Amino acid sequence: MVRLTKIYTRTGDKGQTRLVGGQKVAKDSPRLDAYGTVDELSACLGIVRTALEEPTSPAGAADLALILTRIQNELFNLGSDLATLPADRHPKQPVIEARHVTALEREIDAWNAHLPSLKSFVLPGGGRVAAYLHLARTVCRRAERLTVRLSATDAVSDQVVPYLNRLSDALFVMGRHAARLYGEKEPLWEPEKT
Repeated sequence: MVRLTKIYTRTGDKGQTRLVGGQKVAKDSPRLDAYGTVDELSACLGIVRTALEEPTSPAGAADLALILTRIQNELFNLGSDLATLPADRHPKQPVIEARHVTALEREIDAWNAHLPSLKSFVLPGGGRVAAYLHLARTVCRRAERLTVRLSATDAVSDQVVPYLNRLSDALFVMGRHAARLYGEKEPLWEPEKT
């Protein structure tokens, strides 16, 4: 387990920070962009989870909150992996594996089976929880783009990009699921409406 006794280090005062292996890197490096955006995504999911855990939430909201808690833990593992150069990876360091991607696929299929088919694109909205999930989806897509950019120059674990890709799909379907769960109308794109 990690033990944090000192919160500030002053390393960042000159625009640098340290990776897990101790290497100093600029705070605007592609690696930090990638894992910083993964952290931002987890914060978005924390907002969603908090909304789902309100006393007035409908039945089924607690189940979705549990899944998001699991995903936040997986994102922390993913961020830790991105913050570690391959040579510094500890054998017991938790990383994203193919089983995590498969779990998301199973959940997407299960939720999607109960949703009406789409005849247009969904506009972000559909109630507060659904809108938060759509916001999280867009942050996830940005994390994915930044990680792909990082992988063009630095080593990235094999399952990181597939996981982020699948997670953005899962967040889209969760947003649709949440709209139904809360009895909200799902707004659809109407290209002729101006």
